[in-house]
Amino acid sequence: MQSIREIYKIGYGPSSSHTIGPVRASKIFKEKNPDVDQFRVTLYGSLAATGKGHDTDTAIIKTFSPKKVEIVWKAGENLPLHPNGMILESFKDNEVINNWIVYSIGGGDLRDENGILNDEKVYTHTTLSEILDWCSNQGKTFWGYVEDHEGEEIWDFLKDVWKIMKRSIKNGLDNEGVLPGDIKLARKASSYYMKAKNSKGAVKNQGLLFSYALAVSEENAEGGEIVTSPTCGSSGVLPAILYYLKSEEKITEKKILRALATAGLIANVVKRNASISGAEVGCQGEIGTACAMAAGAAAQVMGGSLRQIEYSAEMGFEHNLGLTCDPIGGYVQIPCIERNAIAAGKALECTVYALFSDGSHKISFDKAVETMAETGRDIQSAYRETGIGGLAKGWKPFHS
Repeated sequence: MQSIREIYKIGYGPSSSHTIGPVRASKIFKEKNPDVDQFRVTLYGSLAATGKGHDTDTAIIKTFSPKKVEIVWKAGENLPLHPNGMILESFKDNEVINNWIVYSIGGGDLRDENGILNDEKVYTHTTLSEILDWCSNQGKTFWGYVEDHEGEEIWDFLKDVWKIMKRSIKNGLDNEGVLPGDIKLARKASSYYMKAKNSKGAVKNQGLLFSYALAVSEENAEGGEIVTSPTCGSSGVLPAILYYLKSEEKITEKKILRALATAGLIANVVKRNASISGAEVGCQGEIGTACAMAAGAAAQVMGGSLRQIEYSAEMGFEHNLGLTCDPIGGYVQIPCIERNAIAAGKALECTVYALFSDGSHKISFDKAVETMAETGRDIQSAYRETGIGGLAKGWKPFHS
């Protein structure tokens, strides 16, 4: 498996597949073609179907600036390796002098005919069951396993990750108004936070957790700086639960960083054995993974054993199986923003449930991941980030 640095990418929303990935590809291609007149980028499949709502064209044009770039949309066609395919071409004297077929495969990662870019293998195991057994035999924690493979420098990286996560929450709680796009969706994080602060007991706690998740998700939808965890569209879940635990339970910074390490490891297993791309497996690969990350991280912070951490993550994942990706208008807003808040609440519930148990259960995390991959292949393309099925189909504003 790769470094967890490839899980946590610091970048700008609204979509890791539709903005961060294509921008990375455009930068690489631009650097390899410095002396050309112009470029053409042809977007295929899901990348084209919801690209305008995700600002894919705007992001690509900015990246190639000041050179001219033509964007071609081919939503009805797919390239062979992934639904998010693109062809980049460079021109000199009106002739194509270079081209690159590349895929944005989720979380900002890229793949071409030679494989995944920056696919350096850091970890010796590929399943959570293998890792759990090794940790049990060695007396290690999950975060200790990460440190053994990544080196102590991983903590400086995770400090930067946590810094951006906290900033995105604070910015999201301060910012108000209407999110960009045709939906005209109003921000809610600020009002939810104030209402929660003026509430008591369980209502206050849940309201705070919701507000933190909404804050990050709204910042992402606005194109603000966030951390993929594991994607832009699901970036609100993990920061919300960790910020909540730090603020309300007085958890130390060191424990938060260790929780981030464990959460990254959980996401790595999903990424290695299935997918975190909504275009490939539906939102179960994005929100499902984020919920598992948050549930596992919270269980560790709250003193869970290795088995309880694995159980918490498994529940967070299992109970998002079959979740479709049907963004209205191609925007990462409805149902994406609310979904982050609900997943954060679900993650905390999974944590409490797992901690009440002795950690034993019948379905392993790895089995849930395997099932998600199979389910993703079975989901019709209309429900995999194409914007033509589910809630996105024939959407019209509803006035109560």
